[in-house]
Amino acid sequence: MGYRPPYTLTPAIVSRVAEIAEAVGRLSLSSGTNLRLRRVNRIRTIRGSLAIEGNTLSEEQITAILEGKPVIAPPREIQEVHNALAAYERLGEWQPARESDLLEAHGILMAGLLDEAGRYRSGGVGVMQGERVIHMAPPAERVPGLMADLLGWLGTCEEHPLIAGSMFHYEFEFIHPFADGNGRLGRLWQTLILSRWRPVLADLPVESLVHAHQEDYYRAIAESTARSDCAPFIAFMLERILEACRATTPQVTPEATPQVKRLLAALERPMGRAALMRTLGLKDTKHFRRQYLLPAIEAGLVEMTQPDHPRSPTQQYRRTAAGQRLLDNPKDTT
Repeated sequence: MGYRPPYTLTPAIVSRVAEIAEAVGRLSLSSGTNLRLRRVNRIRTIRGSLAIEGNTLSEEQITAILEGKPVIAPPREIQEVHNALAAYERLGEWQPARESDLLEAHGILMAGLLDEAGRYRSGGVGVMQGERVIHMAPPAERVPGLMADLLGWLGTCEEHPLIAGSMFHYEFEFIHPFADGNGRLGRLWQTLILSRWRPVLADLPVESLVHAHQEDYYRAIAESTARSDCAPFIAFMLERILEACRATTPQVTPEATPQVKRLLAALERPMGRAALMRTLGLKDTKHFRRQYLLPAIEAGLVEMTQPDHPRSPTQQYRRTAAGQRLLDNPKDTT
């Protein structure tokens, strides 16, 4: 048998794959009917992926760059946006398991930013979190062989694309084959893998949701590395893909009651029930639950931070992507 990344197929992973497949089926029926929404999602995708790497440009600034308008910002950050826009436009031309396509994509993403753009690194590299090294990548001389194994597996694997894409993404980040740009290319390549399964997935803002859960993203990578099993990372990415499907389904931002809108406005950060009630000036627990919390959760506007443990004493609540969009665009119900 050839190389195969290690992972455990858990019941949670199987369940999420089924949920995503159902959600993607609904999305496919309406794909191509809302070009504005597809454009907005592409901008959200690029903003999210670059923001993880420290780029500070807003969606409005990225939109201006896309439209050829002048933007006052650090030149490197503007170049990163130009490169990402060019790379995502080329998604339809690349094959996930073709090494030359991967190298070309890196060359586009890192053009004008890195001397080794489009080439595997020649030296050692580590993943930093603040001042701390959290992962030392394999030596540079091993990179070509490791990438050949990974791409060879990708070209012949029998795993569902939702699982295979997440597996590739994790293994790619573990190898860290380039001197820079590994995170943005890993996320781009998972989108490419997914789009080969269902084209509509190329237009989902998964990267923006990864950015919204950035600490969990790195935690899932670290946990997978500690276990030598990429199941934690697969589970994390499937949650984000499912969230993106739900946020992109037509009418995901339904009309909300004044109480739900007040709740969304109060959720500037994840909060527990008691803290939320204090913020809203409420004392009646039943009233809060029936008029505020449950309607928001049922509408997909608010979610639990610990959905597998709904009665946990440390349970908190946060806005979903749909809830954030409703708050940002109260009149937009597309």
